[in-house]
Amino acid sequence: MSDARFDSVWDAIEDTPAEAANMRLRSQLMRVLRDHIAGEGLSQARAAAILGVTQPRISDLMRGKIDLFAIDSLVTMLSAAGLQVELHVAKAA
Repeated sequence: MSDARFDSVWDAIEDTPAEAANMRLRSQLMRVLRDHIAGEGLSQARAAAILGVTQPRISDLMRGKIDLFAIDSLVTMLSAAGLQVELHVAKAA
């Protein structure tokens, strides 16, 4: 067993730093969207109508099926929800 430490679970399970960064960003976007849907008390059907997707797509989101979502589709849904996505890029440590 290794004593390796990672900044993120994605760093531990993904093959490359680029893949880990992609998954980290996708998970953050999904979490914000799920929190928004829950915070607004929206049903999956209502959330789907607002976000312009199907109810099964919202179900996938709420269940955390990260492999089914691309960054661009998450940004589109966040925008449809009335949320602004901002990006901060920093030099790697």
